[in-house]
Amino acid sequence: MLTTIFISVFALLLGLAICFVGYRLFLVFLPIWGFFAGLYIGAMTTSTLFGGGFLADITGLVVGVIVGLITGILSYLFYLVGVVIVAGVIGWIAGTGLMAAIGLEPGLVVSLVGLAFAVGLIILTLIFNLQKYAIISLTSVLGSDLLVLSGLLLFNQVSVEQLQAGSNLVQPILQSSWFAWLAWVTLAVAGIVVQIRANRTYTFTRERYVEAWG
Repeated sequence: MLTTIFISVFALLLGLAICFVGYRLFLVFLPIWGFFAGLYIGAMTTSTLFGGGFLADITGLVVGVIVGLITGILSYLFYLVGVVIVAGVIGWIAGTGLMAAIGLEPGLVVSLVGLAFAVGLIILTLIFNLQKYAIISLTSVLGSDLLVLSGLLLFNQVSVEQLQAGSNLVQPILQSSWFAWLAWVTLAVAGIVVQIRANRTYTFTRERYVEAWG
């Protein structure tokens, strides 16, 4: 019980920061974003291909950490890699979330759709220079996801074990209730609006990234 409460409070605080101040935080935490994005993708891919829950066995954890370290280091060394990772994660969440919304269970088809969305959004982001809005969208969606999951955990609507058993953190929200789904969408939209207004004259650039990390 104490573990669930601790995770809920941590997810709540982290979700608030990411959802409403994510664009500014992204400057400092780009390599960390890269690590966790790689951890998620590596562990989730292992779970999809070989079965088992998300980070529920040592194989998924090891693969996730290795992929996370690679993406984290690349994000530290190359600003553009960080941007590509952000766009890819947004696309992946959108694609797999859409499949979960229509009732498909995690598997090869869901993974292929997620991959297609990820690649498509990466291409669009690079062609039309949408890095700023990609970062704002990702942080708002992830922050909203954490906020709603913290509430579901706190009120015993979902368990830590259920989150580990799945490979999509959006799916528990979509399967919970219409209220949880509505709260998730509302918070994500609110985060996007707040961040766009707060950063109208602030642009995340490669120069500022270098200033922060040296």
